[in-house]
Amino acid sequence: MMNEYNVAPLSRLIEQFERMPGIGHKTALRLAYYILRLPHMEAQNFANAITEAHTKIKYCSVCCNLTDKDVCSVCSDERRDHSLVCVVEDPRDVMALERTHEYKALYHVLHGTISPVNGVTPDMIHIKELLERLKSDDIREVIMATNPNVEGEATAMYISKLIKPLGIKVTRLAYGVPAGGDIEYADEVTLARALAGRNEI
Repeated sequence: MMNEYNVAPLSRLIEQFERMPGIGHKTALRLAYYILRLPHMEAQNFANAITEAHTKIKYCSVCCNLTDKDVCSVCSDERRDHSLVCVVEDPRDVMALERTHEYKALYHVLHGTISPVNGVTPDMIHIKELLERLKSDDIREVIMATNPNVEGEATAMYISKLIKPLGIKVTRLAYGVPAGGDIEYADEVTLARALAGRNEI
């Protein structure tokens, strides 16, 4: 019986790509062969970028966002409104909000949501750090910008109840009908959110 064709380093590379979210076997195969076709120096630079990101990126000591410094560039920016904090689930949410160029204040990254079904309790995300920050900093308003799903809503409500006794205003990011969307195709929750978050024109 013939041995199955196998190149161990290639197989390991494919396996590593397959472990990434959203990457199936075919995509992992394409990525692995792409890496193999790179000139040695470019492949080394790619490997170095992964290692450097892993060793140098950490959590900001203030907002828990990703940074390579003790305090991130957002928290250290004096031009921003330091009395307003937007609470998000993930560092990618910060990037999305920054792309709008509309928000000019601070953030706090939870790195997850409360989810008893998945075994995620309040002490497993960065709520404690947020409360400590609210006690010491001169913050007047907290915007809850967690996702509009069951876990996001539950997390927003839980944190709101903890903040209210501090005398700090808590608001919820308005969700509604997307630009270019048709009202007839919107679900009930989206329409209810759109009505609740309506603005004067």
